[in-house]
Amino acid sequence: MATSKKNNTVVPPVVEGETFTSLQIAKDLGSDVSMETKLRLLYKLQQADSKIDKIYLLRGELPLEVQDLEDSIEGLKTRIANLEKDIKDGEAFVAQKKQDIVSSKSLIEKYEAQRNNVKNNREYDSLSKEIEFQSLEIELAEKKIGDTNRALVEKKESLATAGATLEGREIDLENKKKELETIVEETQKEEEALLKLSAELQEQIEPRMLNAYKKVRSNLRNKLAVVTVKRDACGGCFNKIPPQRQLDIALSKKIIVCEYCGRILISPDFENEQ
Repeated sequence: MATSKKNNTVVPPVVEGETFTSLQIAKDLGSDVSMETKLRLLYKLQQADSKIDKIYLLRGELPLEVQDLEDSIEGLKTRIANLEKDIKDGEAFVAQKKQDIVSSKSLIEKYEAQRNNVKNNREYDSLSKEIEFQSLEIELAEKKIGDTNRALVEKKESLATAGATLEGREIDLENKKKELETIVEETQKEEEALLKLSAELQEQIEPRMLNAYKKVRSNLRNKLAVVTVKRDACGGCFNKIPPQRQLDIALSKKIIVCEYCGRILISPDFENEQ
């Protein structure tokens, strides 16, 4: 009785933090796809991702600037609201103290009239103390009114400054948003197509190799994890590559990694195919 053979190929697990160097040492990447095809797919992915990077570079710091302006405006609005409340409360406090002064003066007039008609020293002294107390209340209220008014002047100046700053920031935000919207509109279709291509290529690349690509790419300033040989040197760090190693790279039979920068090196022929 004939039996069918099952494919028992074991796909090696993805190792977190894996780099091209570790893949260079590994003998089995768990696929029947030729190394040349793997390298070609990886290079196409790098090309797509590099074009996406250029789009983001074109937008520059605009998204961050817009976010910073929005946060700043929100903070200014909160500050203005707090200042307005403080001013309102301060003015109400001053009005109340002025009313307290009126009440104290009225009481002084009342006590003075009563004191003029007292018949003994005890009542006279008692009324005199009340008059003195109300006089002190008036002095204290006037001091508090003066302190509060000075504070109100400062708060109103701060409010005017914050209002002017807010107006300027809102104009800046509107201009930055228009600038960003224009750039996004001009590049959106290209970005969407490149993101789709990048996703499709990633699905075709083995997990271990893709993981290494992302790891190396994230650690590089120019995000170039896969480079060709240019003028007998690494296209990433520009260090010279020995002739024998260049021959191995041209054959595309195995992963060759730059010993200086850790980038994967591929044949210049791949670049000519683009």
